Amino acid sequence: MSPVHPHPDRRSPLVLEVHELGRRAGAMKRIETTVPAPADLGIEVIGVPQDSDVEFDLTLQSVSEGVLVSGTATVELHGQCARCLTDIEDEQSFDVQELFFYPGREMEEDESLVVDETIDLEETLRDAVVLELPFTPLCREDCLGLCPDCGFNRNLDPDHGHGEKIDPRWEKLTELTGDNPN
Repeated sequence: MSPVHPHPDRRSPLVLEVHELGRRAGAMKRIETTVPAPADLGIEVIGVPQDSDVEFDLTLQSVSEGVLVSGTATVELHGQCARCLTDIEDEQSFDVQELFFYPGREMEEDESLVVDETIDLEETLRDAVVLELPFTPLCREDCLGLCPDCGFNRNLDPDHGHGEKIDPRWEKLTELTGDNPN
């Protein structure tokens, strides 16, 4: 049984016309465009802000099974460092490659389909970006993180410290010897 594919919203900037490829194997079309990012393109700690620019540099190629889309998507990333909680802003390019099958053949549930001579790049974009995002983004590889005692950002002062810790159970004994470090 073939899965039901809804008709794409032709008003969406992520829906592209492929009519001019005409199911002629080898026909190609180059697309360079900038579109607004869809909502929820990311994970909890890092992602692409909604409506920020997504720059596509794509090649659409007609093959016997459908339309092969390949190229890059360049996006702005915003998030927080997992160690020190500073804001991260970066621009990154992600490889995009997806085969959109022509209708009329048995389909797997997760396969993309050419519908009404259009292709919808939203799921392809999500797969390319979200699957490549780091689960623990860092502001830099050698980030020192926050002090576990006071929350101070140790990147600002790597020598940050609180002196020698004394077990509270033994603290009264230090008063007897006069060796109280506090």
